[in-house]
Amino acid sequence: MTALAVTRATLTRVLRDRTALFFMVLLPVAIIVVIGVTVSGFDKFRIGLVPAPQAGPVAQELTADLQDAPGLRTRTYDTAADARTALRRAELDAVVLVPSGLDAQVRAGHSVTVRVLVEPSGSAGHSAVTSVSAVVAEHAARLQAARFAQDETGGSFDGALARARSVEGEQASAPIAVRAETVNGQSDYLPLGYSYSTPTMLVLFVFINALAGGAAIVQTRRTGVYARALAAPVAARTLVFGETIAYLALALLQSLLIVGIGALAFDVAWGDPLAAGALIAVWALVGTGAGLLAGAVFRTPEQVHAIGPALGIGMGMLGGCMWPLALVPGWLRAAGHSVPHAWAVDAWTTLLSRNGDLSAIMRDLAVLAGFAVLLLSCASLALRHRLTAGTGV
Repeated sequence: MTALAVTRATLTRVLRDRTALFFMVLLPVAIIVVIGVTVSGFDKFRIGLVPAPQAGPVAQELTADLQDAPGLRTRTYDTAADARTALRRAELDAVVLVPSGLDAQVRAGHSVTVRVLVEPSGSAGHSAVTSVSAVVAEHAARLQAARFAQDETGGSFDGALARARSVEGEQASAPIAVRAETVNGQSDYLPLGYSYSTPTMLVLFVFINALAGGAAIVQTRRTGVYARALAAPVAARTLVFGETIAYLALALLQSLLIVGIGALAFDVAWGDPLAAGALIAVWALVGTGAGLLAGAVFRTPEQVHAIGPALGIGMGMLGGCMWPLALVPGWLRAAGHSVPHAWAVDAWTTLLSRNGDLSAIMRDLAVLAGFAVLLLSCASLALRHRLTAGTGV
């Protein structure tokens, strides 16, 4: 029996286990969806929008501009009273009241005030006013351009407004654009939405499933399969190497599934491909070492199932898979970096939030490689000792 034969047998056993496939594929995707939906939209202001009754084209266009603004998440209300109630309940950051008669006043050349309601004690509301004002100012500039064109050419206001829209569209598609960036900008947080939940759940579940997979090694030990293989004779190091390759392949397979689903279904950008690939490979090695060590240390599969997931979740929480470590006190952040999860999340933050490359995460990769070497070395020694001790358990 060769190491590849051991690998093939282990992979076949795992891939035929429907429970294992559920925890490897379906459960991570389900949690990614739940967390992604939960944290989506935190970077947008919640705006209650009360359209004008019998709104004309100008009022409808202003309403559409507010609804399409990237920094606003709008909800339409039939009456101002309903919107005010939602504002008092802290369901909204601000309420925009589109004035009635907006079209008539604009066509007559009068100034129009758009009312924005906020709670006096809410700091988010005052910031939301700034974003709403920017949208309204852009809309007003279009109207002013149309008014100026009408005065100069003597045409209709609707025709001038259509011309202003077309000129605005031509400028938007111009080959020269201005882009504003913060020099040396740093972000300590992953992007919100699925770009937050997908990489953190990759870190969490690859490690947890590897730990839980150690139960298969324990079961194989207890049933005497390893003892019969050693009597073949097959060297203990061959069995250990075969199991290592199998668990590494499973960790890589799960990682690639999560990456593929994140990219195709949730539009997650994984950053620099070379850096992301290196991070995935090193993290798979960390998970492999943890799984083999669990299989060597625990005495029964029940111990693995009872302790492994709880240990993996606890380490994930400590390492920033559930919330950003930038939000916790310094001593807890330092404690979090005692587990490999924190270094993996730091690396993903660099790739996804700072557009980092391979050189930017070399320190994180080096630390993770150290964890991988330590876990794999301990697991190899412990498992070989179990196999050659004579008891097989």
